[in-house]
Amino acid sequence: MSVKIRLKRVGKKKAPSYRVVVADSRSPRDGRIIESLGWYNPLVEPSAIHIDEEKALKWLNVGAQPTESVASLLKRTGVMERFEQTKSTATATAAATQVEL
Repeated sequence: MSVKIRLKRVGKKKAPSYRVVVADSRSPRDGRIIESLGWYNPLVEPSAIHIDEEKALKWLNVGAQPTESVASLLKRTGVMERFEQTKSTATATAAATQVEL
């Protein structure tokens, strides 16, 4: 099962608001979700973004792939930077333990 972190559209006609959700890649855009991570409102200036960092990092660590738009939101909130840091730290730690063996 391929899991994606993507946007789910909510709100009324001509006034979109989005939820950042984790869903199976085969489910429709506004279909069944696994977990909700936050929300995004593009209509206010500046755009309002709220993403639960801990949940987002958990799903990124287990292999969920963000869509382009969600990846952009994660970069703006700093979640992608934290994920890259933890990933590089884990890689360096794994390499150091292999050298010791």
